Amino acid sequence: MGTPLFKGAEVERLRSAGAAAAGTLAWVAGKLAPGISTEDINSWVREDTARRGGTPSQLGYHGFPATVCTSRNNVVCHGIPRPDERLKPGDIINVDVTTCLHGYHGDTSATFCIGDVSADARHVVDVARRCRDVGISVVRHGVKLGDVGAAIQELAEREGCSIVRDFGGHGIGRSMHAPPHVPHFGKRGTGLTLRSGMVITIEPMVNLGRPEIRMLPDGWTVVTEDGSLSAQFEHTLLVTREGCEILTPSPLSLLTDVTAESPLTEAR
Repeated sequence: MGTPLFKGAEVERLRSAGAAAAGTLAWVAGKLAPGISTEDINSWVREDTARRGGTPSQLGYHGFPATVCTSRNNVVCHGIPRPDERLKPGDIINVDVTTCLHGYHGDTSATFCIGDVSADARHVVDVARRCRDVGISVVRHGVKLGDVGAAIQELAEREGCSIVRDFGGHGIGRSMHAPPHVPHFGKRGTGLTLRSGMVITIEPMVNLGRPEIRMLPDGWTVVTEDGSLSAQFEHTLLVTREGCEILTPSPLSLLTDVTAESPLTEAR
């Protein structure tokens, strides 16, 4: 199956879905605090997604049992929310929100620092955000996916981190996951050529240690093989001739620090 190109009314619907997902992520970010459970996050995502007129794309996807992925500390991706998993100072947690609105999907995530975190934790979170952003800076009509992946990989490795190779970004639109696969490593000048109208995600998973991962017995939760911390940031992008449009822009300048005294409530 080829990679679809979107235009006109389809792009408007993608913008609406992306804005809804970004809005929910920002709303949930404002409620994070030590002591809350990852099941609380799941409930909040369900509540806010419905308030915005959407449905959670992840719920029931290939049997996934929750409305959101909550990936804490050494969990790379696809963490399942649980009532007995509570955030504590020193944790980092990725919250991954995907919203379906009027038949189109928007996908975004961020990793948050809970209270005082270690220098290593802060480093991997910072590198993951910068890796996403350097990848976005390369995206435009005519660029090869290998160019995007190489830029991300080079930054991560220069900072002493590694890129998970078993998962990557993806096309998105009428389906949550669609062609193409978007690797976050690679060789310049190789891979699919991006074209104006493609919609993809850039979402590098960055490990503080080695890139190897393993799946837990629940069949979903992916952790680092060496137990090291992992962080991720994600945006949905529309490829244009000039560059790209971020379809999941945050309504806030989204902070990743959550203090021990109070939850994040506003940009600063």
